[in-house]
Amino acid sequence: MPITWKDIMHYATKGNPEPDRKVEKTDAQWREQLSPEQYRITRAHGTESPHSGALCTAHDPGVYNCVCCDTPLFDSTIKFESGTGWPSFTQPIAENAIKYIRDTSFGMVRVETRCNTCDAHLGHVFPDGPPPSGLRYCINSLALELEKTPTDAD
Repeated sequence: MPITWKDIMHYATKGNPEPDRKVEKTDAQWREQLSPEQYRITRAHGTESPHSGALCTAHDPGVYNCVCCDTPLFDSTIKFESGTGWPSFTQPIAENAIKYIRDTSFGMVRVETRCNTCDAHLGHVFPDGPPPSGLRYCINSLALELEKTPTDAD
């Protein structure tokens, strides 16, 4: 059953589904593992400049994993071109893959998305995506790693 905006608002206010596992590291361990920009995005809740991410225009088949903990987050089949400058998806790969946090920064109400396994900041989700879900997960390219599906040409 696809996740709806109503589900997301429920999670953001009442609590998120339990992840399959938890990954916890010290700040020093995250800094050692990640590039400075990956750290800024995922651990310090930053945002990359629009149209700057390598995965914005990627259309290879595969799974988009969390760059911090390798948890599968999104499938390439639900990626779409939103024109926003960030990779956009209509659904997570599993209901408990994403954590939703009500975000009132910058004078607006949004829903922040984080990896439910390691708490990495991913981006935000909005109710203005294409059918059937109507969702747009707007995700920082540096928060993701594409695990390409092997093809016959490989």
